[in-house]
Amino acid sequence: MSKDKLNELKIFTLSSNPILAEKIAEHTGVTLGDCSVKTFSDGEVQINIEESVRGCDVYVIQSTSDPANQHIMELLIMLDALKRASPKTINVVIPYYGYARQDRKTKAREPIAAKLIADLIEKSGASRVMSLDIHATQTQGFFDVPVDPLTGIPILAAYFSDKKLEDIVVVAPDHGSVKRARQFADRMEAPIAILDRRGPRDVDASQLKVVGDIEGKTAIIIDDIVDTGRRVTTGAQALMDNGAKEVYATCTHPVLSGIATEKINASPIKELVITDTIPIPEEKWSNKMTQLSTAALFSEAILRVYRQESVSPLFDV
Repeated sequence: MSKDKLNELKIFTLSSNPILAEKIAEHTGVTLGDCSVKTFSDGEVQINIEESVRGCDVYVIQSTSDPANQHIMELLIMLDALKRASPKTINVVIPYYGYARQDRKTKAREPIAAKLIADLIEKSGASRVMSLDIHATQTQGFFDVPVDPLTGIPILAAYFSDKKLEDIVVVAPDHGSVKRARQFADRMEAPIAILDRRGPRDVDASQLKVVGDIEGKTAIIIDDIVDTGRRVTTGAQALMDNGAKEVYATCTHPVLSGIATEKINASPIKELVITDTIPIPEEKWSNKMTQLSTAALFSEAILRVYRQESVSPLFDV
């Protein structure tokens, strides 16, 4: 695509993940747009767009990760600023879509926060949304604008394929994760197993039942999010207790709340493979972690949308 044509494409980043945004812009062949994000002494966010976006296709990159509420407000205010600046389209790229775990009512008087966030983003001016491995796939139905639900499974599977591990079994950490595990396993040409969790969420390894043959095998636990680390670490211990040779783990979104990294370091997990949808501060990093880039995937999706080409090949797993 000619440079003159790309001048009509603008990519901006806010404060959640500027490193990933810079890589996406580099892959796309454009320079990041110029905008400023300031916070008043009382926490109020102010955003200024420092260049013209009139008639342009604009892409805003912002994960709604910790601090989630701050990053959501930055995004909403940025969208409002753009809406008032007459771009052709306003496309929101959300590498990690926070609040997606609150996707339905499970008890009386409970909110559906994933729908609320979708409404806010759409009302603020978004004409399209792009995200990676949204926790609840039905979240895309909360929007009345197009949603491109990308997946990181090909990136993660390619890494493990290159490792040439033997006797692999892919493990779903619970019954709700079976579809993801099967998609990953199909790419690895491996069988799957399931960790059967009954009762409260905070069960320990001794209370987990392993469904499937994992004896003497290299187990790979796959999940979309590692948050507190409890599910993946207790799962790894249960697999080792039931005869697995070694355990790897992988996820798209390294939320890593609280002492998650300490749990991972103390666990039998040999390696945790993650992506860069959420930046990891130095104090949360572990030598057990390997981080893969999603920049090329997002760049390809942006260019396909911009050129009005099909994005569906990027959904295939």
